[in-house]
Amino acid sequence: MPSRTLPLNAISAFLITARHLNLTHAAKELCLTQGAVSRKIASLEQWFGFPLFERHARGLHLSPQGSALLPELQAAFEQLATVAEKARQQQTVVRLKAPTCALRWLVPRLLRLERTAPDLQIALTTTNDHTVNFKTEPFDAAIVFGTQLSAGDFLFEEALTPVTGGDVAAPGDLSALTFLHPTRDNTDWSLWLTSQGISRAVMKKNQHFDTMDLAIGAAIQGFGVAIADETLVAEDLRAGRLVRPFAASIRTGASYRLVLRESHSKAAGLASFREVMLAVNPA
Repeated sequence: MPSRTLPLNAISAFLITARHLNLTHAAKELCLTQGAVSRKIASLEQWFGFPLFERHARGLHLSPQGSALLPELQAAFEQLATVAEKARQQQTVVRLKAPTCALRWLVPRLLRLERTAPDLQIALTTTNDHTVNFKTEPFDAAIVFGTQLSAGDFLFEEALTPVTGGDVAAPGDLSALTFLHPTRDNTDWSLWLTSQGISRAVMKKNQHFDTMDLAIGAAIQGFGVAIADETLVAEDLRAGRLVRPFAASIRTGASYRLVLRESHSKAAGLASFREVMLAVNPA
């Protein structure tokens, strides 16, 4: 006795084969071999208990039972697709790739999205990779960072400034502090010190981190003085978790940009996402 579980994959193969009346064409559309399509059809015929096709030397023809069944199955599948599409549109998932260092800027905007677009879900992947390739990566949107970028929407330009924890006294002598570096080299700090005419020899005590976010977190805990992007730490400065011992900042020529994949099915969700990402004030 055949299983009563509805074989949806086999029904899909039947509908496509019935449209083409050609196993080769059906197999190509289904990305299967002809043998695999034939086995699906055979299993469905066994499930129904009657043939769906008549095999002739010049090709396939629908059997009387197959011809009678076809319009009802087509209508049922169209209804199923409609229901699934409505459900998918009600819960749009935007797959976002963002550099870890941008989280401090990004989180307030994600919170605003939860309030203004509750049906929009953000699947966030953080990475130290500052680029994106939509042809090879499964993302709908990405925040990218670098110099001479032109794709997508401009978010903000990197401007570096020293920051310390809110409880740390203003440094009278920089050389007495531990310099917190956002990379494994001294590039960012060297750039700022040079712009201020300060010798790099003041960097006597150093601690290097893999990301700017880690260096900022260490500064908040009073570990030392970090060099950070003024936009990324804006909320920490407003909340008093960080202070700026020096007013000066230095622009590096790099910027953060928002890049979106073209997607008709997620167009509305991506538009809402873009609007919040580009808002000056995420509150």
